[in-house]
Amino acid sequence: RGGRMEVLEEKEEEEQREEELKGLEISDNLQGVETKVSVEQVCVPSDVPDFDWSSIDTSQLPSSYKTNSLKEKKLLHIADHFLQQYTHLCPDRKPPFLHPVNECGVEKFVSTTVRPTLLPYTELYHWDGCASFVSDYLTMEPLKSPVTPPSSLYSPTTILKYQKGNCFDFSVLLCSMLIGAGYDAYCVHGYATRDICTLDKTLELCPLLRKPQEVPKEGMKKSNKYRVKPPPDLQSKFELQQEAKKKAETEAAQKNKEREEEKVPEVEMAKRDPLYGLRVHAWVLVLSGKREVPETFFINPFTGNSHSTTDEHFLGIESVWNHRNYWVNMQDCWNGCKDLVFDLGDAIRWEIMLLGSNKPRQLLPDAEEEKELSDRDMDDMGKEEEDMSFDMPPSWVAPIEISPREFETHCSQGRKVILYKKAKLEKWAPYLNGNGLVKRLTVYADLDCTEVVEVREWFKNREDMLDMREVNKQTQLTAEYFSPGHLFGLKAHTYTSLEPETEHTMEFYNEARVDGLQKRVENANKMTEYFVGRDDFLHIRHMEFGKRGKKIHLAGTRTDINSRPIVQIKECFHRNLEKPADEDVAERIFLITEEMIHLTYHLKDKYITASKKDFFKAADRDRKGKEIVMTPEVCITYQAGSSEKDKTLLHLYKSLQRLTEEEKQLKQQVRQSEAEVLNILKIRENEETAVKLSVSIYNTERNEKRRQQYEAMKNTMEDELLGQEEQDLDYLAPFLIQIGHREKMTAGQALHVRDACLTDLKHCLIDKANIIQARFEKAVEELQKKDQWFQENQNQLSAEEEDDFLACCSETAFRIHILALRLNREKQMAPRKYLALKEKLRKDPRLAEHLCHA
Repeated sequence: RGGRMEVLEEKEEEEQREEELKGLEISDNLQGVETKVSVEQVCVPSDVPDFDWSSIDTSQLPSSYKTNSLKEKKLLHIADHFLQQYTHLCPDRKPPFLHPVNECGVEKFVSTTVRPTLLPYTELYHWDGCASFVSDYLTMEPLKSPVTPPSSLYSPTTILKYQKGNCFDFSVLLCSMLIGAGYDAYCVHGYATRDICTLDKTLELCPLLRKPQEVPKEGMKKSNKYRVKPPPDLQSKFELQQEAKKKAETEAAQKNKEREEEKVPEVEMAKRDPLYGLRVHAWVLVLSGKREVPETFFINPFTGNSHSTTDEHFLGIESVWNHRNYWVNMQDCWNGCKDLVFDLGDAIRWEIMLLGSNKPRQLLPDAEEEKELSDRDMDDMGKEEEDMSFDMPPSWVAPIEISPREFETHCSQGRKVILYKKAKLEKWAPYLNGNGLVKRLTVYADLDCTEVVEVREWFKNREDMLDMREVNKQTQLTAEYFSPGHLFGLKAHTYTSLEPETEHTMEFYNEARVDGLQKRVENANKMTEYFVGRDDFLHIRHMEFGKRGKKIHLAGTRTDINSRPIVQIKECFHRNLEKPADEDVAERIFLITEEMIHLTYHLKDKYITASKKDFFKAADRDRKGKEIVMTPEVCITYQAGSSEKDKTLLHLYKSLQRLTEEEKQLKQQVRQSEAEVLNILKIRENEETAVKLSVSIYNTERNEKRRQQYEAMKNTMEDELLGQEEQDLDYLAPFLIQIGHREKMTAGQALHVRDACLTDLKHCLIDKANIIQARFEKAVEELQKKDQWFQENQNQLSAEEEDDFLACCSETAFRIHILALRLNREKQMAPRKYLALKEKLRKDPRLAEHLCHA
């Protein structure tokens, strides 16, 4: 038996050696692959230079960045013990990402790097606003090794300061903002595809170009009993079914072929990636429940986009953490993240690091461990359970602050470029461009992005209210969209050139116009206007123009010296229910060159033809142009459904006179419309030549004029209040009493009174400043004593006592700040008060005469 045991032991030793050799071979292969991948090109903007993190200044950082408290040291000890157990239980898995070093070279547990913060901006109260800000504000840096997590994890404050970071830095900052906003968010350490890890969007369609899926609406078929019945279908239904079946199969095969062709590049990319499934990535997990989140989802911090937990781009999860605890995923990720259950309370699927005092703790199994534990071992277990049940220490990171100017900048260095499939998206900070441009999307016809098809531009803070511009480079068609507030109520303008009498389509905010004009379409020969909400029920006016006899061009002017002759004016009206249908005009056409007016009335109920009238103006004038008697030939009438003669000739004559007068007014309105078009084109040309940006009166940094006015008004009010206070007091009374008779005062006595008054004011100002200085020094000394006491007793304080102490220190620091402001103000105001009193004494009637003689 002893010989057999020796043989078995030798076989086991040989097997262990073989496994170690295989492990070394695999590690060598991975190192070789890492060196190859480290050389490959990563999708980072070319204008971003390499940044040396080792050169950053850490001297001004708080002490919590450079040292660990006792609680943090205890947590690191627990983390090391947890790591030992984990590596023993799961030797085939990579060690978890627990305590990397920070920017000061100090090991910090990853949960304490998360600093929950709610920033004072409404856009950052929702997850999409936070994700968009982080993805735009920071510049992506790839991991040094694509298959291993980083060795350092810097604080969110440092990342915000330098606006750079890797996926772990992005995730920690975004998670801190989301937790502060009330979301149940977690940082995730896992694996993803190459395009996710390297921020490669060149194979992805730009979100701005994605069209929403339209759900077809089935129209209601109206039955018509008078329609002609179709002839009987004599074709074989079986043959039709077979043909439809073959056609459907052909279409399905064609669609599958197109899909396969589309997937070929992606499959090839996956095959060409030697690290598929091994690339390390960090993102954010948002669980459902809080903030009315209906379903758990992922957020890619590089793009700010949300993804389903079943997204194929996320290939596995190692661990997750927030500011309270750390969980290791114990589920199989052979199918990516599709089958994972995100119930962090399930101890089988998720191994938690800090157990509660009432939860069992998994011990380190050992084959050689004795079955009966000694009392000492039981005591050690009790101590370990106590260690594992303690609360997570507070974050060592300083409060996350983003100034309004930084939040407004929104992009790293004020500009960001993102490359998509056949598109390029550029973003700028407001006021960075003189024309107000904040975003531009360029669409290309080829994958190499050489042939431009379309350009879309978005603007902000423009005085001409321009919001967006679309330019089709192939047709040279430009479409501009405006916010409410333009001089002419302009809403949209589509054109190929700003020259007059070319193709123009102008849309207006009809609520802002008196005439209710909604749209105007013009070219060289026609102009059509559309109206909404008019009292006269007019909704369309169409004008046709003829050719000019002669074209007159004057240098430096664009006015219509030789106007286009008006050939025809057509107006369409809605139904006016207050009038009978055969008296309510639906359409009237003024044939100006033919001197004819054509009226068409609305249809009466149960009629298929409408009443009509044609007026011939040429027949009612003689050779000298004088009006003659009205004849029946002047007006041709068709009365639908009635054989009776129309009304008297007098009524027709008055109608003709009224229509003739309205024709004159319409000609004037047409000329006004032409002039308005010319005016709009001229103003738009001037607005584009000299773009002006509007600045809010509350923006004190940019509105220099408003700031100077405010400071001048503030100084004037201070002087007036100071003068009013001094005017109410009789500052000479105490000194005049000392000399007795004020009427018989000599020049020497007047000088003595003036000098005594000024000296007294000087002493008062000095005493006041000394009192404030003494209080300031006392408060500073008190704060120093509290700080010294806290450093000596920090380890003995509970969490509540520590919070009370910090609140007390904050109150003292605030009092010091107020005293410093008051002292500075007194030092600035003292010379002004002294000079003001000296000037008042010079003008005082009780001393002026004697001082002049002196």
